[in-house]
Amino acid sequence: MSTLPLPPVAGYAPRRPDRRFLFEHPAHLIALGFGSGLSPKAAGTVGTLWAWAAFLLMQPWLNDWQWAAVLVLSFVLGWWACTRCAQALRQSDPSAIVWDEIVAFWLVLWLVMPTGWLGQLAAFVLFRLFDVAKPGPVAWGDARYKARAGSPIGARQGFGILLDDLVAALCTLIVIALWRL
Repeated sequence: MSTLPLPPVAGYAPRRPDRRFLFEHPAHLIALGFGSGLSPKAAGTVGTLWAWAAFLLMQPWLNDWQWAAVLVLSFVLGWWACTRCAQALRQSDPSAIVWDEIVAFWLVLWLVMPTGWLGQLAAFVLFRLFDVAKPGPVAWGDARYKARAGSPIGARQGFGILLDDLVAALCTLIVIALWRL
């Protein structure tokens, strides 16, 4: 993957994603959660809601092995897409990139199902809480691969975009497991 340098000049200021940007490259469409990341407020929450709806639509058609494959492929594809999109936006972890929330919440739902609506809602609330508040290990995951100002954005930052949400998913799953004891 190529990297995009971020020199401190006006011509390289961070970009704002819009509908035009969404369709400029397939990576943008994926990383921005098929448009859910364009929400002007709470893009991560909107992306997580999109993930929930998409999961419920796909769940009847996929068995556990197929879900595992979807998650692995979504992670690998997301790593590429998040990297390319972050490069194009000239930011190491833009809030409009919501593929990380989508993959992480799919993982949570896959592992807590079958559960009713309230169980899914609890998973949603816990996941958003960990993702937004970034306590302990989630903050570590968030800061671990961020690019410094003026540094190139590469595959490390693409991985980092996904990492903190996967840690938030793990924290969510631990709380749910302890709750069920």
